[in-house]
Amino acid sequence: MTAIKASPTRAPRPNVVRTVAATVRNTWRQLTSMRTALVLLFLLALAAVPGAVLPQRNLNTQKVSAYIAARPTLGPAMDKLQLFDVFSSFWFTSVYALLFISLVGCLGPRVVDHAKALRADPVAAPRNLSRLPHHRTGSVDVAQQEIAARVAVSLRRWRVITRVENDGVTTVSAERGYLREAGNLAFHLSLIGMLVSIAVGKMFGYEGSVIVIADNGPGFCNTSPAVYDSFQAGNSIDGTGLRPLCVRVKDFEATYLPNGQAEMFTSNISFQAGADLATNSWQDFQLRVNNPLRVGGERVYLTGHGYAPQFTVTFPDGQTRTEAIQFAPNDATTFLSSGALRFDPPGGTYKTDEERRRNQIAIEGLFAPTAKFNGTLLASIFPEMLEPAVAVDIYKGDTGLDSGIPQSIFGLNKELIDRKQLVRQDRVNLRSGESATLADGTNVRFDGAKEFVNLKISHDPAQLWVLVSAITLISGLVVSLAVPRRRVWLRVYPQDVEAFVVVEVGGLARTDQAGWGPEFNKLCDSLFADVIEQPCDEQPRAKHKPQPGTNRA
Repeated sequence: MTAIKASPTRAPRPNVVRTVAATVRNTWRQLTSMRTALVLLFLLALAAVPGAVLPQRNLNTQKVSAYIAARPTLGPAMDKLQLFDVFSSFWFTSVYALLFISLVGCLGPRVVDHAKALRADPVAAPRNLSRLPHHRTGSVDVAQQEIAARVAVSLRRWRVITRVENDGVTTVSAERGYLREAGNLAFHLSLIGMLVSIAVGKMFGYEGSVIVIADNGPGFCNTSPAVYDSFQAGNSIDGTGLRPLCVRVKDFEATYLPNGQAEMFTSNISFQAGADLATNSWQDFQLRVNNPLRVGGERVYLTGHGYAPQFTVTFPDGQTRTEAIQFAPNDATTFLSSGALRFDPPGGTYKTDEERRRNQIAIEGLFAPTAKFNGTLLASIFPEMLEPAVAVDIYKGDTGLDSGIPQSIFGLNKELIDRKQLVRQDRVNLRSGESATLADGTNVRFDGAKEFVNLKISHDPAQLWVLVSAITLISGLVVSLAVPRRRVWLRVYPQDVEAFVVVEVGGLARTDQAGWGPEFNKLCDSLFADVIEQPCDEQPRAKHKPQPGTNRA
């Protein structure tokens, strides 16, 4: 019987392995080059432009929905490209991650090289100093070693090393400006630190926005995402375990210039946090623009304000309902605002729930803090509340309060109106204190308006590291721009005749050439005047001694 020999597994071809390895190596080199890092940094800035121009869903969902609805063809396509979620989009995250990898891969070898350069001695003097961009010569009747010692003392702020070559020639190598590269590395390392800190803040932080009427009411407590009008949590936050913080808004004051431009927004608040919650004690704080409340890791910002019109509805049996709710400012200049209110009849007004639903009251329309009527059309001429008025439609019917279907607080459900579940009873213009009476005797009175504030609560556990990284980044950038790299060499050797010593000085600017000429001349004058005590433009009295070929070119 003939044995069947098993065929060995074929190994990959060496040239294929080398090709793949070369491709990976070249790709890594391209990715970790400084040019690629700069391109990615530019792309990151370019990618952030849509986030600044277009409305973002995490900041204003309603504005995004309105933007898409106004552009039925382009809007959905932009939404698929995540142009309304720029900073959480896959393409922005990809550029962000590539920039991080590029910076880390680029800076690693540079840090190692700089550490080696700090331990290394200054470079030996070139063979021919006269070929350098800046060169001077002189002669003096002083011993070589004494000249070298004087030069070392004069260049005490430089890194200096004196070498004696085989033929008796003495050279002095001096270098300074090591902080330039250190500053450059600090700048880029701080940039990495800032990127990491921002990423950590996004993962473990959260932001929530809530509208609070400024009437010293109950306010809100930071205990659950449900208390917020909008809440954005990091990838590692599930909405539980929030730091307890309670805020009451006492009042709000806005000051305006005569042309209606806002000058300052101020809100007096009281808050509880930490031990205050156990003792039920409140602390006062004045909240202003760019002056947030900082409690532990939480920050409370004053981001906006507006008006909450108040209405009182008196039902046919004499029972009343009073409600004030915020209207959305349609005009940021005059604060002409729009919104809606819904009133459910008090218990006992109607016998059955079905009858109660048919007699709910809804109000929708405009509010002007300083009203001006053009006939029946309402306009606002100033943002401060001087002469408040409303132009509203009053509806009666099922407002959908107990339907379980979410509704916008700024508008009524148009489907209910189209299905005649809500029927308009009247369209009126009312100033503060005026009222309208419906056919069934229900009275709707406009009581005026209260001011509300829009508060944003932000928790960022890495904010301190972002600040430290920013300070270090700026400091490193200043150092890298302000500190120049300079190299100076001196060669001292005797002349062929007489007892004079020839001194050659050569200088080289490693980076910034600006100002090096006058700086070298000043340094040369100082060396020749203070150390050699001869004019720096003096020529040697005899031909220079030929230089040996053992020095580095």
